[in-house]
Amino acid sequence: MKNQLTIGVGAMMLCFSAFAQKKALPSQPNILLFIADDCTFRDLGCYGGINVETPNIDRFAKEGMQFTRCFQAAPMSSPTRSCLYTGIYPVKSGAYPNHTFVKPGTKSIVQHLSPAGYLTALLGKTHISPKEAFPFNYLGDPGDELDFDKMDQFLAETIQKKQPFCLYVCSHQPHAPFTQGDPSKFDSEKIQLPPYFVDTKETRNEFVKYLAEINYMDLEFEKCLELLDKYGLSENTIVIFTSEQGNQFPFAKWTCYGNGLQTGFLVRWPGIIKPGSKSDAMIEYVDVAPTIIEIAGLKVPEVIEGKSFFPVLIGKKNTHKNYVYGIQTTRGIISGSDFYGIRTVRSESYRYILNLTPEATFNNIVTNSVGTGGTFYRSWIAKADTDYFAKNLVYKFQHRPGEELYDIVNDPLEMNNIAYNPQYSKIKKELKSRLSKWMIQQGDKGQQTEMEAIEHQVKSQIK
Repeated sequence: MKNQLTIGVGAMMLCFSAFAQKKALPSQPNILLFIADDCTFRDLGCYGGINVETPNIDRFAKEGMQFTRCFQAAPMSSPTRSCLYTGIYPVKSGAYPNHTFVKPGTKSIVQHLSPAGYLTALLGKTHISPKEAFPFNYLGDPGDELDFDKMDQFLAETIQKKQPFCLYVCSHQPHAPFTQGDPSKFDSEKIQLPPYFVDTKETRNEFVKYLAEINYMDLEFEKCLELLDKYGLSENTIVIFTSEQGNQFPFAKWTCYGNGLQTGFLVRWPGIIKPGSKSDAMIEYVDVAPTIIEIAGLKVPEVIEGKSFFPVLIGKKNTHKNYVYGIQTTRGIISGSDFYGIRTVRSESYRYILNLTPEATFNNIVTNSVGTGGTFYRSWIAKADTDYFAKNLVYKFQHRPGEELYDIVNDPLEMNNIAYNPQYSKIKKELKSRLSKWMIQQGDKGQQTEMEAIEHQVKSQIK
């Protein structure tokens, strides 16, 4: 183990930026990763959100590196978190529907960091299974609230044991139903809705409740930073903030559009990462585990599919990947369509989407008016009777063509499908070919894989 660590640390010391040279790279820094729950990255202040109040996250963004193009491989919590902790894409690990589990023998960040003596723990939402694959030190009941007393005790324990730690703090916010925070901070009549929303009173009322939960989550993040300060751990701790997949409103969660797959990603590493820096490097959640492993001074196992972006963090490289991939399996989600599989690939400039069953109608908890969130969507349907724009959005959300192609540069919100424009046939063909090769590599058989999704879910929903 000592030789392995020495080799890993030696490699790290050879490749750091001019800024990093001011302070030698620590051999075993602590790592804290904070993850929100169902938060569209565009709704954070540092990513251009104009309605929300996220002062702590925005301030944190100025203290480290802000990634402008981070993506995940699935727009749902359970496969997302499995991917984040294992470094393996959803179908390959087996964790591709929601409320899912990884294949027997799959290892997570816990087993990978143990040779380096790291104490690994998880506070808050889990949504991963089985525990044999994810043997974290679970800090209390996952519940609906973060138990910061448990985090306090854990940090004190790491200091006492003189061991480095890797701690995942998993908020439940801003996941629907929106019950946390103070909606009165936001004026529903003055907020600016996304252009892909139908503007109704009900939508505005629901959206301010969502904004209140983001504000609440921002305060949770502040508490994490305060606890690091309390124990004098901030200088030797890499802190990562990420916003997970998009919110539960249409065209985000449960879709393979950018609002469903792209995520906010901020990293602070005092003395190593230049404050206020930004990176346009395309990274994926699958890349996070190998990056953490390399930071810990260990060799990344071959079984991990992700690629470490450690060189980007220390300023040695400014690019990472040319293509990122995604999968959505609707079968098995609450009130979801029985079959509605989606696959996607995104390049620097274009996103291609393959819909496996374009003849089907897309449904989920929102379209079926389940819970409080369904109220606003009913108002969309009602307005569609007399408003062409509303009618078009409702139809587009639930009825999609077999192929979609979007010019990300000129159409960042992906509202104008150019898949059937002959001018872009060459681009579509190239991206479709890359997606097909990725699916084959992953063992993804398309519709057959969708039909088998239920077999990859736990019988009772995991929290």
